[in-house]
Formats: sequence, C-alpha cells, structure tokens
Amino acid sequence: MPFTVWTLVIAQSLAMCTAPFIVFIGSLQGRALAPSPGLATLPVALVVIGTVLAVKPVTVLMSRWGRKPVMLLGAGVGAMAAGLGALATVQESFALICASSTIGGMALAVVHQYRFAAMEVVPEGLAGTAAARVLLGGMAAAWLGPELAMLGFGGGAESGFVTGWLALAVVQLLAGMVVFVGYHDGGAVANHHGGHGGRSLILIFRQPVIWAAISSAAIGYGLMSFIMTATPLSMTEMAGHPMEDAKLVIQLHILAMYLPSLVSGWLTRRIGLAWMMIWGLVSYLACVLVASSGTGFSHFFVALVLLGVGWNLLFVAGTTLLPQGYRSEERFRVQGMNDMLIFGVQAAAALSAGAVLNGLGWQGVLYLAIPFLVVHGVVMILWRRPGQNAACEAP
Repeated sequence: MPFTVWTLVIAQSLAMCTAPFIVFIGSLQGRALAPSPGLATLPVALVVIGTVLAVKPVTVLMSRWGRKPVMLLGAGVGAMAAGLGALATVQESFALICASSTIGGMALAVVHQYRFAAMEVVPEGLAGTAAARVLLGGMAAAWLGPELAMLGFGGGAESGFVTGWLALAVVQLLAGMVVFVGYHDGGAVANHHGGHGGRSLILIFRQPVIWAAISSAAIGYGLMSFIMTATPLSMTEMAGHPMEDAKLVIQLHILAMYLPSLVSGWLTRRIGLAWMMIWGLVSYLACVLVASSGTGFSHFFVALVLLGVGWNLLFVAGTTLLPQGYRSEERFRVQGMNDMLIFGVQAAAALSAGAVLNGLGWQGVLYLAIPFLVVHGVVMILWRRPGQNAACEAP
C-alpha cells in the first residue's frame, strides 16, 4: 500500500475516536441530563444526524478544493466539538451536549471520505483493500475513544467526563497534523467539472448495482447502530451489569467492526462481493439469535462481536461495489448521495433506539432487525438477476 494510504489509516484511528467516545458516554450523559428517559440516546443519534447534514457540503467542497484542505477543516471542527462537549459537561447542559454531538458528527462526515480518498490513490484492483486498510484505523479508535471518555472519571460524577472531552480535542488536532504532513493525493482528486460532470443522478440510480451497494452499507450501518446504541443502557440499567463491563463490550464490538479489515480486502477478490454480503447477513442473524437467548455478559459480548463482523463484511462490500456504478467525473456526487443515505438510515436507527428499548425492551430491539435483513436479501436478488451485471458496469 502507498504511504498515503497508511497516513489515512493513522489519521482515521485518531479522528474516528469521536464516534466510540460519544457512543459510550452519550447515552450515559443523556440519561443524566435529558428531560425524559426516551431522549437518553439523542446525543448518539445527533452524531449521525450531523454526519448526514454535512455529507453533501463536504463532498461539494472536496470537488472544488480537493480532499486535503477539507480534511484539515474537519479536524478543526472535531476539536471544536470536543471543546463544546467539555463546556456542556461543566454546565450540565443537555442542549450543549446535543450541539457538541451534532458538530462532532459533521467532523465525522469528513473522516468517512477517507476510504474513498484511499481508493483513488491505488490501482483499481486494490481499491477494496485500500478501503479496508483505512477502516482498520477504526480498530485503534475502538479502544482509544472509550478510554479517553473515562479519563478523570470517578465516583459516578458526570463532571468527570470533562477531562475526556478535552483529551478528545487534542486527539482531533493530532489527526489534522497527520493529514497535513503525510497526505498527498498527487493532484488526482480535483474534479474539474465542479461535481456536475457525467450523467444525472436519476440515470445513475437506475442501476441495480448502485442500490445493492447502498443497501449493503446502509442496512449494515443502520442495524449496527440500532443495536449498539441500545446496548449500554440495556446492560447497565436493565441487566444490572457494571459500567466497566458495558465499556468492554462496546470496545470489543468496535474492535470486531474493524479487525476483519485485515482480510476483508482480500476477501473481496477471493470470494466476491455477493458472498461477502451473504456472510454479513448470516453474522447479523447469529447476533440476534445469541443476544435474544440471554442477558449475561457472554451473551452481550458474543452478540456484539458478531454484530461488528457483520458490519465490516457488509460495509466493505458495499463500498467496494459502489464504484462499479459511476464514472470518475460522477464520483463526488454519487459518494455524497451514498453517504447521505447510509448515515440517514443510521440516524433514524440511533434516534429510535432509546424509544424502542423503553417501549419494547431489548428483545424488541433485536427482533426489529430481522425484516431489514430480508430487505437486503431481496435487493441482492434483484442485483444478481441474469443480465444485470453487464448492464451495471459504468462506462
């Protein structure tokens, strides 16, 4: 892999800390500060909503300025969000926690473009491997994010999270420094069409391959977020597990999300994208079966690991498949629309997780995942119909 790809791996491992950081403490601070229990997971959901709101502006700016300036801007926004989170904790303000989460999500919209940046600096046959390598940076973030959240925490005081928020700001600035020093696109990223070249989105989105790619990533991300968001509250307040156990499960889950990236790029070439999606669906179904069989630590641990592995298979497969449906001059518009749909689904999932958990319990959260697995199976069948593959290739 080129040095630029490894630079993006390091930057991702730092900048992506915002996601597990807020996933871990967002619902906990939300439960303490929210005006009603149903709003406890709102800060977690707002991370994704912030991402959705920022995806389009981010891709437009990248098409005009190139990727690097926007990456640096994203790191600065991430640091600002963390600083606001510290202020919100000191003032015990639920509104400011929500604002911090939203701005942090906007910064993550930039980080989510790292995978496409990596795919553009390698030969076409290595695009899946490059994307998987960048996602591997999330493995470090899986451990670092929650550990940052626990810095200075003690005695159950919510104010203990202040140190963690400030540490997160420092890590975001470090990510910007890594991008500044090590990322070089060789001039390949600039879009001289200003993001408006090629076919219309209507024509592009008539291709079954586009919907298969988006469905794989969107349903994978949405169900992962839905179950993961509900897990800390289910473990600590419903099943009676200590917070340290919940932290460990979330860390291992996010580790399982990214560790398969060591081989998932190879799998795209070895078994093909369709089989990766199938095994992703199998992993999700196994997660539901294990989690619904009990509420012991081992049930949560095994289920969340299976959830992470399934997410990686579906997300890497969808990301690698997407370029088969667009031309070079169309990439920013399609990538932007792709991420808007993915994180729009994730936002809806995270936003509804708290209400579903309160209303239907942990079992209800799990069983609601099954129909969405069926939906992606149907989309895959439409994509793999005889005669569709040739029609799906972008000229």
